[in-house]
Amino acid sequence: MTLDQRSRQRVPWQAKFGSLAIIWGASFLFMKIGLRWFSPVQIATFRILLGAVTVVVLLHLVGGRLPRSWVVWRHLLVVAVFLASLPFVLFPLGEERVSSALAGIGNAITPIATVLATMAMVPAERLPGRRIAAVVVGFLGVGLIAQPWDSVGQPDLVGFGLTLVAGASYGIGWTYVRKYLAHTDLGGLQLPAALLTVASGQMLVVLGVWWALHRDRFPAPWAPAVDAVGPGAGPILSVLALGVLGTGLAYLFQFDVFRAVGQQVGSLVTYLIPVVSVALGYLFLGERLGPWQLAGAALVLGAAVVVTRPTRQPRVIEREPAQRHTA
Repeated sequence: MTLDQRSRQRVPWQAKFGSLAIIWGASFLFMKIGLRWFSPVQIATFRILLGAVTVVVLLHLVGGRLPRSWVVWRHLLVVAVFLASLPFVLFPLGEERVSSALAGIGNAITPIATVLATMAMVPAERLPGRRIAAVVVGFLGVGLIAQPWDSVGQPDLVGFGLTLVAGASYGIGWTYVRKYLAHTDLGGLQLPAALLTVASGQMLVVLGVWWALHRDRFPAPWAPAVDAVGPGAGPILSVLALGVLGTGLAYLFQFDVFRAVGQQVGSLVTYLIPVVSVALGYLFLGERLGPWQLAGAALVLGAAVVVTRPTRQPRVIEREPAQRHTA
């Protein structure tokens, strides 16, 4: 057993699970504050780069190394899009239009998306009818939040839709990991370090293209907007927290929980993230949710609970072998 494995076993997965709920729930508040100075693409790029540096440094300190297999790196090109690059751009892009509380609720679509991704990517895996029904209920909850019948009270549909796509991408990404990388995961820091390294390369390309199109507002790819709102170090500290805690540390914890208890139990953290995001949005930003949004959120979270409940295995009754009589 390596030093990395021994040190990480000292922290139970339950503690990492709880930390994930707090860290990722607070990420929506940090993104909202970061948007005062930076664009969504800048926030995503800084977040992934800082997370990658954090994990790679830890990997070096414990004597680990990045994967050597080209097969692993090839799959990571896909995984990095769905678990990092795409959602980390879409969430702050959505938060330009909706509250951080509502963005956190959009993240709750992940377990429902996981069911749909499993049906598409692992068709041999039979899903009970209750999970299919839960998917339908979850989409009804999304409809309540969107309030298509009320053009005045409804949230910005584009912004909320972006957060839903971001949350759904996690379900696709983790299903892909389970299908293609579960048997090649060597444990420890290797896979999260490699994932964030690939995502860093992807986002640097995206950042370069984005800056070429927005040089009038941003004097440099890393610089705040020329019309940035408000003084202070809040946006910079928020982006630092997103990178080091919300990406680097959180991805280490997420992979550990995934390895310890599997995808179904690991995705239960989705229930707690909206609670944290709504509470922090209320306390620090004065955000409020309407009754239809709260009702829809309850349906989405209830559907997520049903989706992630373990399937009962049929009990097998073992019969005692008949006694043999000897003469």
